[in-house]
Amino acid sequence: MDTPIQQKLMEISSFISKLLRKNFGKGPLSCHAFAKSRFFVLYIREFLSPMEIVLIENKDINNVKISRGIIMKTILTELKGILELEFQQYVGSLYHDWNYLNNTGMITVVFEKEVSSFEPVGQIPEYNDFIDEIERLSILTEKKPDKIEAFQITPKLLLVKRYGILVPIEKALIQNGYEQTLLVTKDKLEKTYLYQHGRFEEIFKKPITDIFVDWNLKDDRSLTYFFLAN
Repeated sequence: MDTPIQQKLMEISSFISKLLRKNFGKGPLSCHAFAKSRFFVLYIREFLSPMEIVLIENKDINNVKISRGIIMKTILTELKGILELEFQQYVGSLYHDWNYLNNTGMITVVFEKEVSSFEPVGQIPEYNDFIDEIERLSILTEKKPDKIEAFQITPKLLLVKRYGILVPIEKALIQNGYEQTLLVTKDKLEKTYLYQHGRFEEIFKKPITDIFVDWNLKDDRSLTYFFLAN
C-alpha cells in the first residue's frame, strides 16, 4: 500500500507531466518523483517534442538547450508555487538538465529547510573517494569548489552540490549578458570531463547510466546527478 508521501509524489509527477505537455505539446513517457531531506527530484524519460527531434537530427542541440531553457523558466515558476503550497516550505532554488541522446531529464527543487515528511538522505558508499574525484574534475574544468556536499537520494541516484565554482571570466560574462552562452559551453565541457575522464565507475564498481549538471549562476552553485546501473 502506498504511503501518504508516496501518493503525493505520484500526484505531483502526474501534474508535472500534464504541465510539460501543455507547454511543449508533448508529455513524457514517464515522470518519477523522489523526495529526501530538502530535495524534491523528478526523473523524466522519453520527452522530446517534434521540433526538438528535427533540431537534434540536424545536430543543432545548442538551440534545443536554449529554447527548452526559456520554456522551463515558466514551468519551474509554476512548480515552485505548487510545491511551496503543498509542503508548506519555501523553495530556495530550482535546477533542470536533459540528456538529449538518452532522452532523459532531471528537475530538482531545493527547499530552504528540510521537509518533515521527506525521508533523510542516505550515506554514499566510497564517500571520500567520490568527493575527491568531483573536486579533481572541478579543478580541471573551473576551479576547486569552496564546498562540496554529496547526497544519496536512492541507491541508484547520487546528488552532488558544489559551492563557489565560478572563475572571474565567467562572472564577467554573466554581468555582460552572456549567461545562456556560458551555460551551453559549461554543459558541454563539464559533461565531457565527467563521462570521459571521471573515475566514477571504478569507484562504485558499477556503470554510470546518466549524468546531469545544472548551475545557479546567481548564487554560484551547481548540482550534479549520477545514475548508477543496478
